[in-house]
Amino acid sequence: MKTTNQLNKYLSVAMAILMAPTFISCSDDDEQPQKKMEYITDSKKVEMLNSIKDLDGTGRLYEINYNVDYKLDQVLAAQRTSSSDLFQYVAYLLYDKLPEKKAKVSFGAGCSAFAVPEEGGSNFLMGRNYDFRHSTSDGKSYLPTSAILVHTAPAGGKKSISMVDGLNLYYGQGFYTNPNVDLSLLMGLPYAALDGINEDGFAIGILALKENQTKQNTGKPKIGPTVAIRMLLDRASTVKQAVEMLRQYDMDMEDNGTSNYHYFMADATGDYAIVEYTNAPGETIPSVMEVFTANDTLRCVTNFYVSPTMVGTKDGWGSDHGKDRYDTMRKTLSENNYALKEDDAMRLLNSVSQLPTEELTSQTQWSSLYNLTERSLRLCILREYAKECNFKVK
Repeated sequence: MKTTNQLNKYLSVAMAILMAPTFISCSDDDEQPQKKMEYITDSKKVEMLNSIKDLDGTGRLYEINYNVDYKLDQVLAAQRTSSSDLFQYVAYLLYDKLPEKKAKVSFGAGCSAFAVPEEGGSNFLMGRNYDFRHSTSDGKSYLPTSAILVHTAPAGGKKSISMVDGLNLYYGQGFYTNPNVDLSLLMGLPYAALDGINEDGFAIGILALKENQTKQNTGKPKIGPTVAIRMLLDRASTVKQAVEMLRQYDMDMEDNGTSNYHYFMADATGDYAIVEYTNAPGETIPSVMEVFTANDTLRCVTNFYVSPTMVGTKDGWGSDHGKDRYDTMRKTLSENNYALKEDDAMRLLNSVSQLPTEELTSQTQWSSLYNLTERSLRLCILREYAKECNFKVK
């Protein structure tokens, strides 16, 4: 029989356990409840969509291991370039039951990006802020964010991790815990990536430009901006390979938000490039692919063209769209002899991050610091630089 002193001792231990603080990890493996997915019945797809994790417990940052076939070859062959047509085709291809209405999607990306060797080390880094303000219907405020980290490992392709803005698919903060939200559209996550890195250390991000939208028409297969990101993450090991892959397609950015876009990319060899689609002489619709690299002044980019052919356009060289952010990055990189420690690279992302304003490409939704050598990501959302989540391509 236990003595009174023994019972008091056991009670004290039990109370200490109950009152101990709880720490939430960025790789929380708690089992999640079943969710609504009206158009998905396949057991593997259902299991995958039910595996989504709320990483910080606030409904602002999620993680999913996308482990079913998203049929990239068929998507490429279909040549659906507008965001609405693309996701209608994704529904046809990946849903188990077809919806009566088109999927509702949107697209946009402001952003800043840079590539730099690690100071005193052998690694190469790429930093990228994703800036975009999702306004409320009255335009007076903004919608709370929902970022999604997506792991992919396609058969015959390269493993990668990539970032998706959930609000582009109309999944807002806390969508995961809302029993009325249908998760079916998450089947399209691989085709909504805005930046990412693959197992070979190739990384890419997309940035907005205020200009007519690119439409190439040379007779090559057509490709849209986010399908291109998916293709390159799945299939390119280096910047040079990525550039050559893009040259095999006619880029069509029409009906993908209201902006035109350029790409920033870097790889584990230390190579980097800005890829832009610019106007041919006398034309106003961008159709000429240009690549800028191999010069330290091209290690950073924001929301205006670096191409000299676009001087005098809305976002040509000399535009104020992102110029202050560009100047800060350019000055910081130059003063540090174009090499930064990882912590300093994250501080640079902080220094060019944006609070939400009336500007569409304001509000930093997330900051991604990719270590291209280690195939890793340090991620901060909503300018909360005291909090980080860390990921690796596995």
